Amino acid sequence: MDRYVRFARPDGSTGAGLLEGDRIAVIAEPFWDGAERTGKELDLAAVRLLPPCQPRSIVCVGLNYASHLGGRPAPDPPTLFLKPLSSIAGPGDPIRLPAASTRIDPEGEIVIVIGRELAAPTREEALAGIFGYTAGNDVSARDWQANDGQWWRAKGADTFGVYGPTIATGLDHDAIEVRTRVNGVETQHGRSDELILDIPEIVRYTAAVMTLLPGDIIYSGTPGQPQALNPGDTVEVEVTGAGVLSNPVVAGS
Repeated sequence: MDRYVRFARPDGSTGAGLLEGDRIAVIAEPFWDGAERTGKELDLAAVRLLPPCQPRSIVCVGLNYASHLGGRPAPDPPTLFLKPLSSIAGPGDPIRLPAASTRIDPEGEIVIVIGRELAAPTREEALAGIFGYTAGNDVSARDWQANDGQWWRAKGADTFGVYGPTIATGLDHDAIEVRTRVNGVETQHGRSDELILDIPEIVRYTAAVMTLLPGDIIYSGTPGQPQALNPGDTVEVEVTGAGVLSNPVVAGS
């Protein structure tokens, strides 16, 4: 398993690398066709980790665990939606809670990272087109989600599209776990083999109607029943191999 990161140096310049313990082996970008090492290394503590890829499209699957449905039938067709690029936040970035919303939840998710162009793929081609996986937090304003009629505001506010810290490669798509913790207390736990629409089918179904490009990401759905966030909280999402995505929660305007 390799773990890919993107980072910002103190001078503001950015780069990519392979995380190896507390060191980063710098690699050339783009890295989708292989990690070309530059021979340079950096201390992890000397840089700030960024979201590990730069997507053109952010796709999300809703209502994709039975434990999240709460007894409701699974949606048919599947519920998919998009997040705007302006929602992106990365490791350590504050999640800002809009004052106009009365309830905002974290949603820990396994995030699929695309590694090659996919257009109307077969299931096998869809699986082969996955580069790796990262941790994601599909932050959701529940009152807006229930009342707006569609989800652009509830799911697309600034800092509501959190992912990172690394992209883990070489994982079995049916053997990935996700855990969410708020202030150190586990509030969600799920496995990829519990997904209603499994990972290859998520990619196939999405790419049947929109071309996916390297770096695009898909949030695969959240398990269980998340608890509400409050300013001052710290929320963590841990995904097998990808590490722990940790973010402070602050009041927004």
